[in-house]
Amino acid sequence: MNDKWDTIIWDMDGTTLNTLDDLTVSMNYTLEMFNLAPHTVDEYRRVFGNGVRYAFEHIVPEGIEAELIDKMLPVYKEHYDEHCLDRTGPYDGIVDIMRELSCRGYKQAIVSNKIDSAVQELHERFFAGVVDVAIGERDGVKRKPAPDMVYEALKELGSTAAASVYIGDSEVDLATAKNAGLPSISVLWGFRDKGFLLEQGAVRFAESPTDIIELICSQSSVNS
Repeated sequence: MNDKWDTIIWDMDGTTLNTLDDLTVSMNYTLEMFNLAPHTVDEYRRVFGNGVRYAFEHIVPEGIEAELIDKMLPVYKEHYDEHCLDRTGPYDGIVDIMRELSCRGYKQAIVSNKIDSAVQELHERFFAGVVDVAIGERDGVKRKPAPDMVYEALKELGSTAAASVYIGDSEVDLATAKNAGLPSISVLWGFRDKGFLLEQGAVRFAESPTDIIELICSQSSVNS
């Protein structure tokens, strides 16, 4: 098996973009539209990463029927699509690192359980010309931690799992990387802390974006 990396698969929320405030506002807007109590940023931090339905299922009071969540999802989608850029931005140093990796010849993609329309808008706003492919939750592609999004990204990039590494901030990302057969790097500026990630089996950590450069280039097949 090739242990050299030339391709990077990035998570979005909590890894490349700090989306927490905009996600919280749209979630609370939706809850209030259905006469449900809002929640705090810290409460949401623990449930984001596995798709919006999962977030609603784990934040609404017990006993809420699935049919009500079905009605909430389009309300959330419409609000978030309109407001996903209000407070969201890249983590400090991330775009510079991505640009440097691109200049060094690495292929890059973003895969996210976020609604695909928002993923495309955010990709275009912050990462166009740097990250080649962006894939969000869409019909016909199973969301993470299934490996399907990763496989689709690798296909579009013309890359292989053997030459790729996955970078994320959550247990969902660790499971996604494992299911896709990729090694992973866990960032420590996102939605989960190091203790939790260690419990989930994380072995490589980046405390800052510059750590990513060091970890990746130590395994690089680019220009070698």
